[in-house]
Amino acid sequence: MNVSASKENILKKIREALSNSTPLPFPQSEGNQPLYQPLDQEPEVEFAERFTHLQGKFIYCINQQEFAFQLGSLIRKQEWNKVYCLEPALLGSAISQIEDRVNATDLANCDVSITGCECLVARTGSIVMSSAQNSGRTTSVYAPVHVCVAFTRQVVVDLKEAIQLTREKYGNNLPSLISFATGPSRTADIEKTLVVGVHGPKEVYVFLIEG
Repeated sequence: MNVSASKENILKKIREALSNSTPLPFPQSEGNQPLYQPLDQEPEVEFAERFTHLQGKFIYCINQQEFAFQLGSLIRKQEWNKVYCLEPALLGSAISQIEDRVNATDLANCDVSITGCECLVARTGSIVMSSAQNSGRTTSVYAPVHVCVAFTRQVVVDLKEAIQLTREKYGNNLPSLISFATGPSRTADIEKTLVVGVHGPKEVYVFLIEG
């Protein structure tokens, strides 16, 4: 009888608690206000600073012609002879300089992969990619070097804006994978020693084209 009485007493207190709503102690923390202060500089500049701080390599191009020159020069300088790219339209006029090096069949043995992106997040220096892109799920992960080609119109301020942009683009048909790549792959799990390139590319380049 004592057990039943104790149980009923506990249930009574629970029912009473549920019948009386408790005001939120910190209403401003429920997503009604922005988490961060506004940027004090252009999003493109913020992204470049954050991205390079994370050991990414950033190249700004004023137009498609400069991009073609810069990309072709980089590929020749780095001696990348096997360039994996499923989106040849991204290469623009640079394709004429490196056509003999580009393929879309041998990701496992390539020197570098080239992809586009959904957007770039200025606040974190992140590249947002999805499985809906022509490059698919694996292109930016398996290659030892990843080159991302983006345009200034794709730069957003923060993660919230990136998610909103993706929802507006795909509606109810969201991609099955949306990834946020923030700099080269790295880990410090082993003896707290930072190792770069363990789970993904050792080097990440972003070409940001005006427009």
